[in-house]
Amino acid sequence: MKKIFTLSMFLAAFSLFAQEEAPAKKVSISGTVDAYYQTMLTAPDNSGQSFGTSFADETGFALGMANIIASYEGEKTGVVADVVFGPRGDAAVGGYNLNQLYAYWNVSESTTLTMGRFNTYLGYEVISPVGNFNYSTSYLFSNGPFSHVGIKADFALSDDFSLMLAVMNPTDVNNNMTGGYALGAQLGFSGQFLNFYYDNKEVLGFEIDYTGGFDLSDSFFLGINGAYQTMDDAGFYGAALYPQLKTSDDFSIGLRGEYFGYHVKDASNLPSVFAATLTGSYTVENLIIKPEIRLDSWSNDEPYLDSDLAPTKSLAAFTLAAIYSF
Repeated sequence: MKKIFTLSMFLAAFSLFAQEEAPAKKVSISGTVDAYYQTMLTAPDNSGQSFGTSFADETGFALGMANIIASYEGEKTGVVADVVFGPRGDAAVGGYNLNQLYAYWNVSESTTLTMGRFNTYLGYEVISPVGNFNYSTSYLFSNGPFSHVGIKADFALSDDFSLMLAVMNPTDVNNNMTGGYALGAQLGFSGQFLNFYYDNKEVLGFEIDYTGGFDLSDSFFLGINGAYQTMDDAGFYGAALYPQLKTSDDFSIGLRGEYFGYHVKDASNLPSVFAATLTGSYTVENLIIKPEIRLDSWSNDEPYLDSDLAPTKSLAAFTLAAIYSF
């Protein structure tokens, strides 16, 4: 009996040792669901107007998107599949209902190779609303790339410095029909990122982008985004500040102040816009409730209609969004 007990203990110890030597592969499922209500404050809801940015462009009760992210992580390799459904996803992914689909290889502790479709590295905001403080999106985000298909290499140069290099199809193209390719790069330092994009087929042309932020106190954060894009002597430029104050464990309030404009060679007095978005964020378990007021005002253009359906420079709206993550 004693020999049987000793053998059992040995087998149990060997089993635990084998598990430590060969870590189990990790499979995880996560995702988000969002919906919203929006009403115009300076125009009738039935006038068909919206801000000149992506997503959240319907009045009344409306849908955002549902996305399900499945990931499989091995010892050195893994894969991520991010599937989306709904108006926000349709506007962002350009077909296939795939927000992201890529495989990666951790070549070493400091180098990772990724190939497939991945969300853009440019800009402060992202497609999924759970990753943004404001529910509506900025002009800089809406005019820049959403996603890329290609291969990238991420290097951790030190505790503070990082470098990413990429070769991709032209931006937001799943199937390369242009015959050209795009080059991308990102240099990071302590949470500040300088991003570059270039394609030789003038799908987006050249864009340089800075994204970063600073914790000014335990409860106050300031995010920053600035970008300049040019293609065939025309493009856009802009800057946005994101001050955010955490008033309690459950509630935060933040402002996005953005200046955005267009440039064309040998042209002057082109329209520009200042957009101010005030957003509250209240969290109950995995549910985030975001009330938001937004006002866009153009400098020398009248793209909107007021309550009397007369042309005007400004448009304001109230939005109430609900975002659930799991």
